[in-house]
Amino acid sequence: MEAVPARARGCVASVALLAVLCVLPLRAAHPSWSELGLLAALYALCQHTVRRRLGGTFYPVLLAGAFLLPPAAAALVPVPAALLLSVQERPVLLRRVWRAARPSLAVWGAAQVHVALGGRDAVGPPDFPYALAPAGAAVLAFCLVLTVLDGGILAAAEHVPPRRAWRGLLSRSLAPVAVHGLAGLMMAVLWRSPYGPVAALLVLLPMGVSWWVFAQYHRERAAHQATIRALVQAVDIKDGYTRGHSERVGHASVLIARELGMDDDRVEVLRFAGILHDVGKLGVPTRLLRKDGPLTPEERRIIELHPEYGHEMVRGISFLGEARAAILHHHERLDGSGYPYGLAGDRIPECARVVAVADAFDAMTSTRSYSRARPVEAAVAELERCAGTHFDPRMVTALARALRRGGWHPAVTADETPHGVPAQQPGTGSRSGAAR
Repeated sequence: MEAVPARARGCVASVALLAVLCVLPLRAAHPSWSELGLLAALYALCQHTVRRRLGGTFYPVLLAGAFLLPPAAAALVPVPAALLLSVQERPVLLRRVWRAARPSLAVWGAAQVHVALGGRDAVGPPDFPYALAPAGAAVLAFCLVLTVLDGGILAAAEHVPPRRAWRGLLSRSLAPVAVHGLAGLMMAVLWRSPYGPVAALLVLLPMGVSWWVFAQYHRERAAHQATIRALVQAVDIKDGYTRGHSERVGHASVLIARELGMDDDRVEVLRFAGILHDVGKLGVPTRLLRKDGPLTPEERRIIELHPEYGHEMVRGISFLGEARAAILHHHERLDGSGYPYGLAGDRIPECARVVAVADAFDAMTSTRSYSRARPVEAAVAELERCAGTHFDPRMVTALARALRRGGWHPAVTADETPHGVPAQQPGTGSRSGAAR
């Protein structure tokens, strides 16, 4: 971000100016300087710990400041953290200003709403239930300000269209910030209790533990995604004709799973299964995968080993769960004529029946060396024709319903062969997509 667009610099300068204006009434507000200093130091310490160890932003102390301090004083709580914490990316000064001004405006807005609704008078053990409504409104105001600022800087710095810049920002932030807000309110109530600030600090301990667990989950998930990406990239490099095929099969598998009403965990497993269904091609000689002419029976038998190769490769990846069975059995057919084991009917795992339909659909709607892409309607008609023999009718019906409702918008399309030569017309190549 060396060359920051002028309008992004203008956006940061405008937000910084607004933050300064919010702080100007500080002297007239007569804040408790000891409370302000303690909250600012505590927020800086929490931010240092969270950014260094876990990643992300820790809002409970900031929101406690909105509940305890006048708006002008609350706006100063995040400033020391922004000035003291290291900034890795350039331009450093611009980023420091943004990190100070953005939360200052958000917490000022939250404090203003909290004061307007009488929340400061309700913060205390006897009046605690009455503090919930003002605190909730303050948290909503906090999220709204962050949404406006984040969408604005995204549109200004990254040239994202305005309609996309703000899409989903508020809905994604509401739940986590609401949890932080509840912790901040608990801190404020204990702070005003006879036990004082020391008791308020105890709220941070369970919050810190839960944040650590949450961060570990996301790190583990990121590691899973990296593992899958590496395997898919290896397949795509080896078999250029199917580049993008894995992601599209994963997408089609998700459409089917959601249409069948599967829960989110199973949908995610089906996505993994679709993405990795052809990982066994890494064990197939490249010359066979890229061969333009007809395959000999021996060559076809070698290619038909790829489900078993794939299953062996992912056997030890525990997070894949039943996706491993889909990788092994996605070429089985309902009438028992598939491979590698000739399973029939319900003996074929459900996840494999989902991926089989998704795989066949994308194979028919993608241009390859031996066939040109069919229209979506023609591909669905072919799936329906083969339902009950090759494919599970439930999966075919689910995909057809999902496509009628939302259409088919694959992210990657292989329209040309690796050499830029248009693919052959259907019937001119003799390889069958079934083995692929």
